[in-house]
Amino acid sequence: MSGKELRLRRMFPTENGRLFSVPLDHSLTMGPIAGLERLTPLVQQLQEGGVTALIVHKGAVRSIRNALLPGTLLGIHLAASTTLSGDSSHKHRAGSVAEAVRLGADFISTQVNFGVPGEGAMLQDLGGLAEETAALGMPLLVMAYVKAKGREYEPEAIAHACRAAADLGADVVKTSFTGKDTFGRVIRAVDVPVLVGGGQKLESEEDLMRLVQDSLATGARGICIGRNLFQTENVPNTCKRVAELLHTFSTRTTVE
Repeated sequence: MSGKELRLRRMFPTENGRLFSVPLDHSLTMGPIAGLERLTPLVQQLQEGGVTALIVHKGAVRSIRNALLPGTLLGIHLAASTTLSGDSSHKHRAGSVAEAVRLGADFISTQVNFGVPGEGAMLQDLGGLAEETAALGMPLLVMAYVKAKGREYEPEAIAHACRAAADLGADVVKTSFTGKDTFGRVIRAVDVPVLVGGGQKLESEEDLMRLVQDSLATGARGICIGRNLFQTENVPNTCKRVAELLHTFSTRTTVE
């Protein structure tokens, strides 16, 4: 069994295992938004609630390393842009796999936005990153989003984006949820685990629970949700509800 296979088994311990991951990379793109002002207490609250993987940029590791529990997986995000530029949809590579390994990463994360002028350059970066992660035995999670106006949640476009990411070497894909009636075609388009993101801030905790349930019902292998968790009023309690659903969900599960 290769190093990458061992690390993937930690992410998904069983054939139907589910990953509870939270990205905390928003502050590079949008600044220190609500919930991300101080990372150390947030990381403690997320882990108290049952989160099993956290994703940060390399510099943030120094803020959270002492708060990480032994069983918490660390993903380091290597794609960057800011809203200050006027073109935050074009993600640029901002680090190496070797550096992430030195920092203690369990997996590598990057982002590709499809349907924008910088798509070609991002795909080129992804191809190179897939080669580096394979050489060092590191799983590669790709956040694959469609940013073409009016197509952001179109099932065919999302399926195309996820398949493109997988074809270029992604081991896990995170993407937007297209709806309970259509997301199955996204799952069928790829042969790697698919995680669902939270998207825009939802109106209520019950909407979040419904999103998680519907994602699992259509075949998602977990979630990678940020703002809808770290901007809640009671982070540990909300996470505990989500963790319980991830661990116990079956096709007969319903959210009351």
